[in-house]
Amino acid sequence: MIRHIAGPVMVQALGSPSKAIEEFAGRVNTGTCVVSVARMKSPAGWGEPGQTPEFDEYTMVLRGLLRVDTLAGPIEVRAGEAVIAEKGDWVRYSSPSEGGAEYISVCVPAFSPETAHRDES
Repeated sequence: MIRHIAGPVMVQALGSPSKAIEEFAGRVNTGTCVVSVARMKSPAGWGEPGQTPEFDEYTMVLRGLLRVDTLAGPIEVRAGEAVIAEKGDWVRYSSPSEGGAEYISVCVPAFSPETAHRDES
């Protein structure tokens, strides 16, 4: 069945300062656990706890710079670039640069707080 998604729903984000998560498809907006698709808008200086998720995360940066910390070192992902974080790999996202970042995140299976396995603060 084809479903039209009229718009995203806002999902509460971790990290500081707060970022906007607009979920188009996933557990909250469409009730699917197969995949989640969300647009993220993070302000300058935003960062979240590290995580070792049970899902693959495909991230494409639309605007700004997204810093992706890994056990192998940091990766700076700029507008027009993408990064793949495979399930079981430790990762931490932040937007340290002026202007923040806007990016699309696709998680397979869909993101859930329980399967993100966030680091203790």
